[in-house]
Amino acid sequence: MEIYNRRIHIREFSLPVLIGFYDIERQCPQRVLIDVELRLAPLTGTMADDVSATVNYDLLHRGIPKLVAGRHFNLQETLCHEILALCASLDGVRGARVWVRKPDIYADCESAGYEAEVGIPE
Repeated sequence: MEIYNRRIHIREFSLPVLIGFYDIERQCPQRVLIDVELRLAPLTGTMADDVSATVNYDLLHRGIPKLVAGRHFNLQETLCHEILALCASLDGVRGARVWVRKPDIYADCESAGYEAEVGIPE
C-alpha cells in the first residue's frame, strides 16, 4: 500500500500589518508577506474527495487576518509564532512552518524576515 506524505500551503499572503519597533513603523501598517506550510498525517490508500479528509486552508486564510486585526506587533518573530500557534490548533495538522517577511523595508533587498517551524506531538 502506498503512503503519501502530505502538505498544504499558502504562499505570499499579503497583508497590511502594524509591525515594527521604530517610531515610524508604529504610524501606519506595513505590507507583510506570509507563507504557511502545514504537514498533515500521512495518507494510506485512496484520498477521499471530501474536505473532511484534509485541512481546509480557508481556516488560515480567514484566521490570519483576524489574528493581526487591530494589533501592533513589535517583532516579526512574535507574529510568526502566533501564526504557528494558530496552525497547531487545527485538527489534522502534524507540523507547520511559517515565513513572515517585510518586502518593502530595504530598497536593495527582496525582503527581510523570519521563519520558524513546529512539530506537533500525536
